[in-house]
Amino acid sequence: MHTDLPPFFPPKGMGNAHLQSILNSMGPRPWKVTRNSSAMTARSQTLLLEGRYENQPVKLLAYFDQADRSNQRLAILLHGWEGSAQSTYLLSAANHLYRQGFNILRLNLRDHGESFHLTPTAFNSTLSEEISTAIASFLKASPHREHYLAGYSLGGNFALRIAADAGEILGLSAVTAICPPVDPAHAMDRIMAGPMYRNYFLDKWSNSLRTKLHYYPELLNGGMLPRFEVLTDLNDFFVRELTPYGNAEEYFAAYALYGDRLNNLQVPAYLITSEDDPIVPVSDLTKLNKPPSLRVVVTPRGGHCGFIENYRLDSWGDRCLSQIFNHHRNTT
Repeated sequence: MHTDLPPFFPPKGMGNAHLQSILNSMGPRPWKVTRNSSAMTARSQTLLLEGRYENQPVKLLAYFDQADRSNQRLAILLHGWEGSAQSTYLLSAANHLYRQGFNILRLNLRDHGESFHLTPTAFNSTLSEEISTAIASFLKASPHREHYLAGYSLGGNFALRIAADAGEILGLSAVTAICPPVDPAHAMDRIMAGPMYRNYFLDKWSNSLRTKLHYYPELLNGGMLPRFEVLTDLNDFFVRELTPYGNAEEYFAAYALYGDRLNNLQVPAYLITSEDDPIVPVSDLTKLNKPPSLRVVVTPRGGHCGFIENYRLDSWGDRCLSQIFNHHRNTT
């Protein structure tokens, strides 16, 4: 049922996990990806998709990149935490698939990208239902014969939960998760252990929450977001004030992939990660009750969603997506 992916070998001098992780979205790669994807993005349609969460309507910002009006193959891509549908790694994957003839739906999670004003309640990582229902509304308006789903980091976690809960309803042919957190509590521990990642997410998330509160100050009864020096303190405050969960442990468990969470997964699925991921511990894979539909692929190197395979800064992950999607092509 599954396809065997090619091995990943980083080029000489580029095997460091942090370098792989950083080069995926920083340095010269954003410029290259923006230039190479300009033909695709010039034709992008900006969409507001209707989703639902606990019977409440939600609007999500998305971009539709149509390779061919007669094309019946759709790749749906989800970014990671504090990324967006315009993130370098997502544009790279989208453009790679677009050039192979796929239509692309790049979907922003709530309160990511330029979407803070669209919903009166705040994003949290458990909201997979609103993504699956937004995808369903898109497919109702723009039917395709084949539907593929892929996500990066937190987006990969979303992708696997969506596939387990609604994969058959959405008619997914295959799903791929690249470096998804299996135990989010451990991912937070890893982020806290490295000052580079800790400071990055503290600054980015703080700015995002302040932007949200600019549009909806009533979320904190008109109050301002306190300044936090420690990411876990911000997380504890966020969980307590802006989610229905009592504490961080309960919140993390609500979107974890371990245990029986993926038992209902029937769609051919791939979880791709690396042993040297500095954010997502590879040891957490042992907590998965792996259904037969899920293939786990672990590379020795690659960092967190990096997998830069040459000095041109091309992504091995992009090639894997096209191989997986083409392997599971509906030929009937």
